[in-house]
Amino acid sequence: MPLKIASVLPVWILVLAATITVALVTPVDQFFTWLSIVLAASIILTFCVQLAIRRKEGFNGRLSLSASGSFLIVAVAALILWLAR
Repeated sequence: MPLKIASVLPVWILVLAATITVALVTPVDQFFTWLSIVLAASIILTFCVQLAIRRKEGFNGRLSLSASGSFLIVAVAALILWLAR
């Protein structure tokens, strides 16, 4: 598995698990608050994972791919939760 996918996929899986947890556990009026927290935590996690790799080649690409994928997952979850209200 290429380094780009190997370093991005764990973040996406954790963001997906966190959004599902938010959808199942939190009250309806707090969905978007917790999704914002999930997105902020995913950005921090993205930086931690990419800095832990300690390779500067492709850093910007890996970082932007991981962050934009996390944003897309949270955005789709927010849309689904908004429509389900």
